[in-house]
Formats: sequence, structure tokens, C-alpha cells
Amino acid sequence: MQIEFEMIDDILIADLDGELDHHTSAVIREEIDKTVDAFHSKHLIFNFEKVTFMDSSGIGVIMGRYNKISLLGGRLVITGCNEYIDRILDMAGIYTITLRIDTVAESIEKLASETNDEEAEGSNE
Repeated sequence: MQIEFEMIDDILIADLDGELDHHTSAVIREEIDKTVDAFHSKHLIFNFEKVTFMDSSGIGVIMGRYNKISLLGGRLVITGCNEYIDRILDMAGIYTITLRIDTVAESIEKLASETNDEEAEGSNE
């Protein structure tokens, strides 16, 4: 499993590549947490475009990062899932707590518009 990061404003994009399982989940968890902390990320986008396999350890990685991002007042977005990964996440109930959006670009747009809406509401008070 490889992971690459990209930061856009306060949004951290984690591009995953390979198998997210019990062999790789601890390293992925640590890398994401270190990067969120280092760059003061508010939101996190998991890009699953290149993920070929995921087991329950992958669900744990998502749940833990959801908790971390929620404490920061942000949102977690899942994008780029193949049919297999999508079905696993759906059955696990992940989509009841996260956003499921087709592409990274659409995810960034959604998070940016929510941030703009929050800022507009804050200036009206």
C-alpha cells in the first residue's frame, strides 16, 4: 500500500494505492494522522481509485480518521471507489457518517462550498 498526499487550502487528499488490510492499516493510519497534524487539515478526502482490496482493518482506518476529523470540525469524504470497495463501505454503514462523492474534484468543490456557506452565515450574525 502506498499513500500520496495533496493539500488544497484546509483539505487533505489521501490518494491510496494497493491493498488496505491488516498488513498495511497501522502504517496508513499513522501517516494520515501525522500529515493531518502537520498541515492542520480540517477536512480529509480518501481517494480509493487505486485501492484493489480492503478488509475490516480498512474500515477501522476510516472510522478512526472520521473521529479525528470530526473533532477538528471537518468532514470526511470517500471518493473513487470501485464496486467491491463501495459495497463493503455501504454494508459497514460508513456512508451514514461520511460523504460519498464520485471524484476528488467534486469533493473539493463540495467542501469549499460548505466552508463558504459557513463563513457567510458567520458574517450575518
